[in-house]
Amino acid sequence: MARCCKLVTVFILWALLMLSWCEASRNSLNGYDNSYGRFKSDSLIKRRDDISRLKSFVKASLRAPITVSVSDFGAKGDGETDDTQAFVDAWKKACSSNGAVNLLVPKGKTYFLKPIQLTGPCKSPLTVQILGTLSASQKRSDYKDSSKWIMFDGIDNLSVDGGGTGTVDGNGETWWQNSCKWNKAKPCTKAPTAVTFYNSNNLRVNNLKVRNAQQIQISIEKCSDVEVTNVVVTAPGNSPNTDGIHITNTQNIRVSKSIIGTGDDCISIESGSQNVQINDITCGPGHGISIGSLGDDNSNAFVSGVTVDGAKLSDTDNGVRIKTYQGGSGTASNIIFENIQMENVKNPIIIDQDYCDKSKCPQEKSAVQVRNVVYRNISGTSASDNAITFNCSKNHPCQGIVLDKVNIKGGKATCTNANVIDKGAVLPQCSST
Repeated sequence: MARCCKLVTVFILWALLMLSWCEASRNSLNGYDNSYGRFKSDSLIKRRDDISRLKSFVKASLRAPITVSVSDFGAKGDGETDDTQAFVDAWKKACSSNGAVNLLVPKGKTYFLKPIQLTGPCKSPLTVQILGTLSASQKRSDYKDSSKWIMFDGIDNLSVDGGGTGTVDGNGETWWQNSCKWNKAKPCTKAPTAVTFYNSNNLRVNNLKVRNAQQIQISIEKCSDVEVTNVVVTAPGNSPNTDGIHITNTQNIRVSKSIIGTGDDCISIESGSQNVQINDITCGPGHGISIGSLGDDNSNAFVSGVTVDGAKLSDTDNGVRIKTYQGGSGTASNIIFENIQMENVKNPIIIDQDYCDKSKCPQEKSAVQVRNVVYRNISGTSASDNAITFNCSKNHPCQGIVLDKVNIKGGKATCTNANVIDKGAVLPQCSST
C-alpha cells in the first residue's frame, strides 16, 4: 500500500509539472509571456524555479514524515507549567528538518503558553498536529506590546490540523472584563488575536477548535492559496470584538464546512482580499458575515471576487453585510451571496456606507464604491423591522445590486441611493431612491 501511494504521488506531481510547463509554453507568444506581462526570458526563469520547487516537493513527499513532539523538548502539558520555550525549541527543530515533518502536540494534555511567534521559512512542508489543548496566559502583563498570542509568520506549505480534538483556548475573560464595551469607564484598547497566520502561501487549517479568544479568534493576513475546513470557533455572544475568522489582504482563500458562534462577525473580510470563497457555514451568535469595515481613516480599500455560497445564520445581529466608512475610497465589487438561510436575524441583508463604530464620524463626500453585488436564493425571518437595508452614498451610489429569489419575512426594505434590480420573486421589495 505504501509503495502504491508513493507511485500515485509521483504520478500526480509529474502531471502537475507537465501542466505547468504546457501552460507556460502556451502563454508565450513572439517572445512575450502574456500570463505574467513580461518577456520570455523572465518566463523561462520562472519556469525553471517552478520545476526546482516541484522537484523539492517530490523529494520531500517520498520520504517518511519525521515526527517532532513538543514533549521531547520538555513540554509538560499540565496546564500550569510554562511550555512556551519547549514549543519554540520544537518548532526550530521541525522547521529546519529536511523532508516532510509533523510537529506533534499530544492529545489529552493542556499546554500553557505565553505569546509565541513561529517563523519561517522552513526547509520542507510542515504539518502542525494540535491534538491537545493550547491554553493562553491570562496575565495581561505577559503580552507587553504584543497584539498576537500565537503567530505563524512567513511559512509556505504549512498545514495545521486539530484532528477533531485539538483546541486553542484564548482564556479571554480577563480581556473582555477590561474592555470599554463591557465597562464604559475603561479605555478602549486592543487585545491580542488568538491565532494569526501571516505572509504564508499554500496554507491549510483543518479540524481545529478555537474558543474564547482575547479578541479576534483566527486572523489570516497577507496570505495566498488558503484552505480552512471543519473548524469550530466559539465565544459568548457578548464577548467584545471576537471575530471568528478575519481575512485581510489575502488572495485565493476558501473557508468551508465550519461552525462559528462568537461576539462579533462570524467571518470578516477586509481590504486587499480577492477570490474569497465561503461555503457551508453555520453562524450564530455573532454579527453575521461581513465585508468590511472598509475605508476607515480615509483609507483606500479594495475587495473583489467574494462568494458566500451556502450558509445558515441564526440569532445574529446581521446577516450578510457590507460596511464602509464615509471618507474612504476604492471599491467593493463582484460579490455574490447565495443559498443562505436566516432565522431570527436582525438585519438580514445590509449595505451600510455610513458605518461608524466610533464616538463620532464626520460627514464626508468620498466613499468606497460598492458595485455588482448579487443576493440569490436567500430566505428566512427578520428579528427587526429591517429585512433589507441599502444605505448607500449620495455621491457614490451602490451600482448593480441584484435581488434574485429573496424571501425574508417580518421586515421591510429600505433602499437609498442604490441601483437595485429584482429577479424572480423578491420579498420585501424596494425601489431605488
